[in-house]
Amino acid sequence: MLGRRLSLGVVIWVVIGVIVAINHGFFDHLDSLSGVLSAVLAVLAWPLVVLKVHVAI
Repeated sequence: MLGRRLSLGVVIWVVIGVIVAINHGFFDHLDSLSGVLSAVLAVLAWPLVVLKVHVAI
């Protein structure tokens, strides 16, 4: 097997993370490296975003 298979849980986690990050405006400022990193962090740590923890870099 050449590639790893993603579990359904990982796919669902990322999809929910993208939706939450979009709703909280993290994809509005992707013109800088810090904006991109903040968006990636928001997608991966979306429960913190929902709990109103500031995850920007």
